[in-house]
Amino acid sequence: MKKLLQINSGMHGSASHSTQLASEFSEAYLHHNPGSEVTVRDLNASPVPHLNAETFATFHDPEAAVSPKQKDALSLSDTLVGELQEADVLVLGVPMYNLGIPSTLKAWIDHVARARVTFRYTATGVEGLLQNKKAYIMMARGGEYAGTPADVQTQYLKLMLSFIGITDIHFIYAEGLAKGPEKQATALQAATQQMHEALQSKEPAGIPV
Repeated sequence: MKKLLQINSGMHGSASHSTQLASEFSEAYLHHNPGSEVTVRDLNASPVPHLNAETFATFHDPEAAVSPKQKDALSLSDTLVGELQEADVLVLGVPMYNLGIPSTLKAWIDHVARARVTFRYTATGVEGLLQNKKAYIMMARGGEYAGTPADVQTQYLKLMLSFIGITDIHFIYAEGLAKGPEKQATALQAATQQMHEALQSKEPAGIPV
């Protein structure tokens, strides 16, 4: 049985285009892979606290978690890491806020990117420990940025996911959503088509050079 982890980061919850696209993809994935299990974590409904020094110290030494606050923070990080470790497929719903990813998604990343847990340093460099997983990233944007220098979201997510070992990455874009109803409808339809093409593809996407 395949396990899919869906992470929603749109501030408008179920009304966010990125969340709608991520949910649409998960439903399509279930159709293509009957019997799969889906876990959904909504970072708008249940935000992950931003990383601080107290919590970071417990990542290096769990025995340093002595206060109730530290223990709770470490327990949350362990839960988030466990969800990601168990997943075969990661689905991210990612809107663009001020040319970057939502701060809630960055906080989630900071809690799952942990030395000696999801990556480690070796004599030859960093080794990601979350291998043999697929990632599908639903990008919803008001403007059109894909393939331009302004698209720092794509580059950051490529680097961060590969850092923890996830290199089979598919980006699906819905762009120009703020350019009127007709453009929005066309962009969402194109994103749906990209989803089905990604699901039908048997070859790993890898990370484009």
